[in-house]
Amino acid sequence: MLVDHVGALREAVRQTMAERPFRIDAWVVLPDHLHAVWTLPEGDADYSVRWRLIKARFSQELPVGRLRNSHEARQERGVWQRRFWEHHLRDEADLAAHIRYCWWNPVKHGLADRPEDWTFSSVHRDVRDGRYGW
Repeated sequence: MLVDHVGALREAVRQTMAERPFRIDAWVVLPDHLHAVWTLPEGDADYSVRWRLIKARFSQELPVGRLRNSHEARQERGVWQRRFWEHHLRDEADLAAHIRYCWWNPVKHGLADRPEDWTFSSVHRDVRDGRYGW
């Protein structure tokens, strides 16, 4: 679903970034999940609000499908898992490892032979900017 509606996801991210700035260090969108590495402004650690806004904005653009009772009770569309995992990066090596994880995830899932073969990845920007090869 995510790659089928990647335009709506990009718009949700764009709107959220305009309200609550952050830098995208890496991002990969797969059909059923995504991974991202962000840098937030100094003194701002509010990942949760940003993810909530992105998820809500994206979900609002999708047609309503079949919902379970738990989704209806929480006014959810059933698109996203309820939680996300965050990891505070310790140093440059940790940052590089997580960026590589994003790049290689489509290969890991059998969606591409090489990271740069997957369309929905920041690897293309990073190759262009000379960051590929960390």
